[in-house]
Amino acid sequence: MAQEINRWSSSDVLPMFPTLVWKVQLQPALHAAIDAKLLAVLEQLRRDEAPLGAGEGWQSEQTLHRRAEFGELEACIGTLAKSVLRFLRVGYDALEITGCWANVLAPGAAHRVHAHPNNFLSGVYYLRAQPGADTISFHDPRPQTAIIRPPVVELTAENTDQVVVSVRGGTLLMFPSYLPHSVDSNRSDQDRVSISFNLMFAAFAEKVSKPQW
Repeated sequence: MAQEINRWSSSDVLPMFPTLVWKVQLQPALHAAIDAKLLAVLEQLRRDEAPLGAGEGWQSEQTLHRRAEFGELEACIGTLAKSVLRFLRVGYDALEITGCWANVLAPGAAHRVHAHPNNFLSGVYYLRAQPGADTISFHDPRPQTAIIRPPVVELTAENTDQVVVSVRGGTLLMFPSYLPHSVDSNRSDQDRVSISFNLMFAAFAEKVSKPQW
């Protein structure tokens, strides 16, 4: 076999336009305290609801962040959001929660691919994410990459169109609101319980949307 000729004097791979997901794990004591309050609220909200059947899901109202019981979780979300903005070198860090709601997926239930328009950041906090119900899938936000998809010898972050992230109780995720995501069917024998939220710049029209030319 002929030896391959080295034609380059130097080479580099330049990463560009990354899509990032931030993942933190709350301290066990804080996680337990938050969960006790939030699960009590959800039990109250669902007290007149019939139990979920196999494959069924339930979502609460989208104003849970206005309840006093959500204050500690809201503080955690705010701390992580400011860290994300610092990481991104964003010069305006006034964010507000525009929506916050609970998701309950019974065994067999799933959540289709979706994104969260008209927000800058979105996220989810997990109260109950037992084995079999402990992942979330993120999908390539560039639809044009599906036009040509050659076979690969190994899936990597550079060639895949889907990334599966493992979670557990107390996990808090944050990601760009444009990033499509989905939840596979709950394969456990218990409900999967999470809190989703959206974040947008406060006073966006006055402070952020000025022309940049």
